[in-house]
Formats: sequence, C-alpha cells, structure tokens
Amino acid sequence: MEAINQTVISEFFLLGLSNDPALQPLIFSLFLSMYLVTVLGNLLIILAVRSDSQLHTPMYFFLSNLSFNDICLTTTTVPKMLVNIQTQDQTITYTSCLSQIYLVLSFGSLENCLLAVMAYDRYVAICYPLKYTIIMNSHFCIMLILLSVSSSLAYSLFHTLMVLRLAFCTDIKIPNFFCELAQIIKLACSETLLNNVMVYILSTLFAGVPLFGIILSYTRIVSSILKMSSLRGKYKAFSTCGSHLSVVSLFYGTGFGVYISNAVIDSPRKTRVASVMYSVVTQMLNPFIYTLRNKDMKKAFRNIIGRRASPL
Repeated sequence: MEAINQTVISEFFLLGLSNDPALQPLIFSLFLSMYLVTVLGNLLIILAVRSDSQLHTPMYFFLSNLSFNDICLTTTTVPKMLVNIQTQDQTITYTSCLSQIYLVLSFGSLENCLLAVMAYDRYVAICYPLKYTIIMNSHFCIMLILLSVSSSLAYSLFHTLMVLRLAFCTDIKIPNFFCELAQIIKLACSETLLNNVMVYILSTLFAGVPLFGIILSYTRIVSSILKMSSLRGKYKAFSTCGSHLSVVSLFYGTGFGVYISNAVIDSPRKTRVASVMYSVVTQMLNPFIYTLRNKDMKKAFRNIIGRRASPL
C-alpha cells in the first residue's frame, strides 16, 4: 500500500448485517427482541440466585456472574447497531471502536474463564463431594472471579494497545455490526504481522488453557460417574453437567467459527453470522439452557412470581 493513501482517521463505517434498506426494520425488530430477552432472562437468573437462600452455593454464584457478563457482552454491541439502524448512520468513532474492541475482548475472555471455573466447580462437587464446601469456600470462589477478571482485562488491553500502533487508509468499512479485532487488523495499511502473530498466540493460549481445563475436568467427572453403582446417582450427576456442557459447546463452537472463517474463508456474510452466534445468540440462550432442566431455578422463579402476584 502506498504511503500517499495513508491518513489519520477519526471514524469507521459499520456495514451491519445487510445493505438492503428493506431488511433494516426486520433486523432492528429481531435484534431488539433478542437483546430484551437476553437482558431480562439473565436478570431473572441473578434475581433468583440473590433472593433464594438455597441457591447461595458456588455453582449459582458463578452462574450469576456468567449472566451479568452475558448482559454486558451483548450491551457492548447490540445497542450501537440498533442506534445505527434507527438513525441510518453507519459511523463509529475511532475511540468508540477501540473501546468496543476492548470491551468485547474483555467480556468474551471473561466468559471463557467463567466456563472453565464452572467446570472445575462441577469436578469438585462430583469427584470430592465430602470436601466440596471446604475446597469451594467463599474466599476461593471470589479469588477465582478476581483472577478471571484481571486476566481478561490484561488480555484485552494488550490487543487494544496493539491496534493503536496500526495506521489505516481510506478503506475503513467494517463488514460487521461491531468492531471485531481480526477485521480491524485487516483494514490496516501498515505492517500487521506482529498483530496477527500475537492474536493467534495469545488467543490459542488464552482459549486453550481454559478449554484444556474444561476437558480435563469432564474427563475426571465422566470417569467418576462411571464408577457410581447407582443409576439415579449417575443421572443426577450427568444432569448437573448437561447445561454447562451445552453452553460450552455453543460458546466455543461459535467462537472458533469466527476465527476459522476469518482465517480460512474470505466470506463477510459467514463471518457476520458467526459473530452474531457467539456475541448475541449464545448469551440469549444461556438463561434457557440453565433453567429449563434445573428444578432449583424453576422453584426460585415460581417463588419470585408468587411474591409478585400475591396481594400486599
């Protein structure tokens, strides 16, 4: 790229999910509905955990943190897209774009860590039930959350600072509805080798270590469950892990889909679909996955509804 085309930019253009004006009202209504369902569903989980003393356990403590993180992750991307559709303005300032990159990476990374922490919690509960309350004490649980938050913030800050070193040219159109790191790097007209190398190394490390922990935890869990003599005990153990495994599969499957599509398939449409799945759809489905088969959560919801419906 010739140096004459390089310029100091103040904003990017978010192309959104479709260029067809006729589809914009449908996209607006669909994503507004998904956003409201995500926020309300995850808020209900947080409210249920806080209001029911029977849910004051490490498993539900981590679940409420995951729900809060899901709300934050979705709020980082969807409201801006809705505003752009409503105002018919596709621009996002350079500062806002960097902020969005930082927040998406932070909350996405934290979700990654929380899923690993929840897998470890299930491992201790099933493999060491008599020592569960001793190992998973409140101080240790808070330490795990603080460690997850601090490492996620450091990871996202590093990548955001790496973007600051890039220079951009006149082609500043982002083929997505939010500022996604890999696509921003593609738009740069300066040397991006170091950025790409660090993205792949740190992403592999930061996603690989928690994923390895999840796989190791469930390997031990399955081994422990198979040794149980009671069929009822086996079913109960599997049922407590089923929801978490579903969320893990959905999150990692769609997350890897984004990076594979960016690296291998030069298809903006497929990349946008994958981005929607891991940054919007997963967060919307999590409350349903965790509550539909969870008797304790259903009971807490019924208690909340009963208190709201009962006369003063």
